[in-house]
Amino acid sequence: MKWTKIAPAMLVGLTVLMAGCGKAPADEAKPAGSAKPLTDVKVVLDWTPNTNHTGLYVAKDQGFFEQEGLNVQIISPGESGADAMVASGAAEFGVSYQESITQGRIQGVPLVSIAAVIQHNTSGFASPVAKNIKTPKDFEGKTYGGWGAPSESAMIESLMQSEKADASKVKMVNIGEADYFTAVKRDIDFAWIYYAWTGIDAELRGEPMNMIYLNKYSDKLDYYTPVLATNENMIKTKPDVVKAFVAAAAKGYQFAIAKPEDAANVLIKAVPDLDPKLVTASQKWLATRYQDDAPRWGEQKRSVWENYANWMLDHKLLEKKLDVDAAFTNDFLPAAGTK
Repeated sequence: MKWTKIAPAMLVGLTVLMAGCGKAPADEAKPAGSAKPLTDVKVVLDWTPNTNHTGLYVAKDQGFFEQEGLNVQIISPGESGADAMVASGAAEFGVSYQESITQGRIQGVPLVSIAAVIQHNTSGFASPVAKNIKTPKDFEGKTYGGWGAPSESAMIESLMQSEKADASKVKMVNIGEADYFTAVKRDIDFAWIYYAWTGIDAELRGEPMNMIYLNKYSDKLDYYTPVLATNENMIKTKPDVVKAFVAAAAKGYQFAIAKPEDAANVLIKAVPDLDPKLVTASQKWLATRYQDDAPRWGEQKRSVWENYANWMLDHKLLEKKLDVDAAFTNDFLPAAGTK
C-alpha cells in the first residue's frame, strides 16, 4: 500500500499513452437475459489488492455495477502506473491519491478525484516499540527507510520542525520493494505505512509498533489517501458513466461499512492469495473510517485540497499554486442517505 508520485519519466510515457488512447470509446457488452447492453469500463488499482479496494470488489460481486449499467473489470497497474493509465484513457477509472493528483495537475496531467475512499489520512511513521520513537523529535539519530520521494523528506522535516528537532540528524535510506517488517529487521528504524494494512498486520504478528500519524501534527497533512479518480475527458464526454460508476462504488463501500466481515469475505474470494485474518481485521478497522464524520461516503472538502496543496507549495514540492476546484469534484456522488 505504498503511495506513488508522477515522475518525469512517467510523464513521457503518459504523453505516448494519451496520443494513442485518449479518445477510445468504452465497449459495450450485453448481460445475459437483458436487452440493454452494459458499458465496459476498467478500474485500475494503485497497488496490490487490499482493503482500500474492498468497495470496488463488493460492487462487482453484489451486482451494483451491473445495476448501474456497467460491466467493470478491476485490473492491476502496469509499469506506467494507475495515474498514467487513467489520465490517458487506457482505463476509465482508478485508485489514486490526493498528493499524486496534485503533482500531476501542476504538470498538466488531466486527473480528477471523484470520491475519497477514506475520509481522513490513516498513514504515518511507524517503528518497532523497541526503537523508542514516540514523537518526531525521536527521529533524530535514527534511520528512515523510504522510496526516495522528495515529499518523504519534506514530511519528516515538517513534523520535526513542529518540535524544534533537527531533520539533518535523520539518515535516509531507499528500501526499494522491501516491506516494513523486512526493513526494520535490518538497518531501518522507522518507515511510512498505512495503519489499516501494515499496522493491523503488525498487531496480528504480535510485533507492537509506535505510530506517529501525520494528521495529528498538522491539519494540512490530513489529506485524502486514497481516492477514486477519472480523467477530464470522461467527465466531459461520459458524465453518465462517471455518475453510474461512483453510485455503484458508493453502494460497495456502504456495504463494507455496514457489513465488514461479509465485505472481507468478498475480497478474500476475489483474491484468495490474501491472508484471510489480515483482510478481516483490516476490514473491521476501516469500517468506521471510510465515511467517518462526513455526511456521505466519498465527500471531499475544498479546504483539504487547498491546505495540502499549500503545504506542498511551501515545501517546494510544487512549482505553482494548484487550481483546487479543477482537481476534485463531489458532483457525481449520490445524495446523502441514498441507499
